[in-house]
Amino acid sequence: MVSACAYSGAYPTGYGRYAKNTEGLPEELFGHSQASGFTHFQQSGTGAIRKYYNYLRVTPMLQPLDALGDAWPLHDETAEPGYYAATLGTGIRCETTVGEKVAVHRLTFPEHHNARVVVDLSCGGLAIDQGRTVPLRAHVESTGDAAHGTVVVEGVPLSFHIELAEPGWRQMLWYDRRLIEGGTRLDFDRIRQTTLRPFGLLFHGPARTGRPVELRIGFSLRGPAQARDNLHRESGGFDAVRASTAERWRDHLGRVTVEGGTPARRRVFATALYHSLVKPCFADDESPFWPSSGPFAFDICTMWDIYKTQLPLLAAIVPGRAADLLEFLIRVCEEEGNLPIGYRMARGADRFFRQASALAHTALADAQALGLGDLDWNWALVHMEADLHRLYGEDFYEHGVVHPISHTLDLAYAHHCTASVARALNDGKLAYDLAARAHLWTNAFDPATGLLRDSSFYEGGKWNYSFRLLHDMAGRIAMASGDAAYVAMLDAFFGYGASPVTQPGKRPDPAEMAIGYALNRFEGLNNEPDMEAPWSYHYAGRPDRTAEIVHAALTWQFGTGPGGLPGNDDSGGLSSWYVWASLGLFPVAGQNLFLLNAPAFERAVIAVGEREFVVETSGHRPSPIGSDDPEADPPPRYVRSARFNGKALDVAHLRATDVHAGGRLHLELGPEPSAWGRKVRPPSLSDPHGTGART
Repeated sequence: MVSACAYSGAYPTGYGRYAKNTEGLPEELFGHSQASGFTHFQQSGTGAIRKYYNYLRVTPMLQPLDALGDAWPLHDETAEPGYYAATLGTGIRCETTVGEKVAVHRLTFPEHHNARVVVDLSCGGLAIDQGRTVPLRAHVESTGDAAHGTVVVEGVPLSFHIELAEPGWRQMLWYDRRLIEGGTRLDFDRIRQTTLRPFGLLFHGPARTGRPVELRIGFSLRGPAQARDNLHRESGGFDAVRASTAERWRDHLGRVTVEGGTPARRRVFATALYHSLVKPCFADDESPFWPSSGPFAFDICTMWDIYKTQLPLLAAIVPGRAADLLEFLIRVCEEEGNLPIGYRMARGADRFFRQASALAHTALADAQALGLGDLDWNWALVHMEADLHRLYGEDFYEHGVVHPISHTLDLAYAHHCTASVARALNDGKLAYDLAARAHLWTNAFDPATGLLRDSSFYEGGKWNYSFRLLHDMAGRIAMASGDAAYVAMLDAFFGYGASPVTQPGKRPDPAEMAIGYALNRFEGLNNEPDMEAPWSYHYAGRPDRTAEIVHAALTWQFGTGPGGLPGNDDSGGLSSWYVWASLGLFPVAGQNLFLLNAPAFERAVIAVGEREFVVETSGHRPSPIGSDDPEADPPPRYVRSARFNGKALDVAHLRATDVHAGGRLHLELGPEPSAWGRKVRPPSLSDPHGTGART
């Protein structure tokens, strides 16, 4: 539930040095890493979502309270899963760790007669235009060595219980950077942008060199008493919380192991796996919106980012948590009337519906096929079917097409996924009715071009959305006049044979961006609309093209230093793409299907529930990351033959149920393409065996 890190106020997480931007190179807000304190509940690399949390700032200080909000340089930073440390320019060593519902700060001051730990309860959001979050109401009470209260932020009651037990230290309240002598309560019934003045708590006392002070915070969305219970249940002090969290991370990150490859590639892989597991945030038994217990995932930002690659990864290596997430989505539908596209720690109907439609159906269909969890599938089906008629679904039901045109694809696909669940539950009539509308994906395409019809598109254009892995890829390729024509379109999209282009710089003007958009090119993994497009070649009998593009992306778009991600990580959406691509697997979400490709490692072991799925190779050759010398990068390796559990595998796909059952996939790699995977294509709705004639 809890995250914590140094806070500079910069985009996108509150840590770092960059201003907000969506096009071109980012601009620096300041020239070095700095922080004004340490905040809690950060987003994980999401884009322009307006809601970035960063609540309850903890600032260790030697200066007067008037200096609160100043930023100091960060030195000697150390970071690992569950732990962050840095030395502020004031000489204070700051260490932070978190548990499930707690945060503990360990602060080592220089010798000083009156050191301070200031807690700013009014902090929220980012220090950029339109980035601040202003609390609506607040109650704070000081009880001696402890303090508790609730700050209501966008309708959510974030409660806390804070303890600092240090001999000779006192606790005081403050308002508008002025101490309140003898005050034990602060109450604000209504706070507005124009009336907000900072407020919070201050602990102060003598500091001795080498003797740290610990500030312990319990959080809850159900009141200060539960926050106190959460703190006392979890916190045995800094070292105990850090050790417990580190052990949990070792367990989770140990569920995928790789061998071979370069050290840099292994480092990026481990980092990507870590990023893939940071979100969604679970706050079990903490929903402020309904009274019952159970999973509450307050930070799904958004399904559009995570449903293609991240949710299948969670289903594979943390299946219990994946099932909890789906149970939560169904509960949201019960309580709020729709399966959300996104869900934030906020009250209201802002659920990202502009991005896409009915994406939860994809994850639910996969879970049902895999036998994931113990969901009440008859009840789930009721909500899946009802949700298809909401928002854009109402127009789709009446007209068979809806704009933005990508929502037509979403809704047709969701009908297909829901039909598969209905079929599994022996509801033949419902499955038949849903399947009929699943065929309406054809209404989204222009037969004259083989591309989507002109429309508005969310963060992309019609080329970016035209190569999604639909449930009837055979029909989609036929609409494009067959394999050769479809491959030619894909080649143009990925820039085969095209001249190099100039990348946009800082603050590109509209004319410069228009030139780029007119290229109709692959997004380059800096965004989600076309992240699965490289695997579209599989359906046209060209897995070798997939190998080339994925190899180039893994090599040139990801690295170990600053700028090591090609775009916003979007809660782990892009990092989970990297994990699957490196393993030589790609999940086709909603279709019980994995596509196969040349992996980046010699051997990998995936703990799938209680079983192991092993990917091993012969002929593997390690490839560096982002070398300045193109000649130093060996060409891509291609799959020449495959065996699954000792038997020859002539197709470039496996059922997801086979992967989840565990087994051994052996891939023979070579420097030249072969006929492997070209004859029989992955299954499609109109060609379930992948054997249809090709134009």
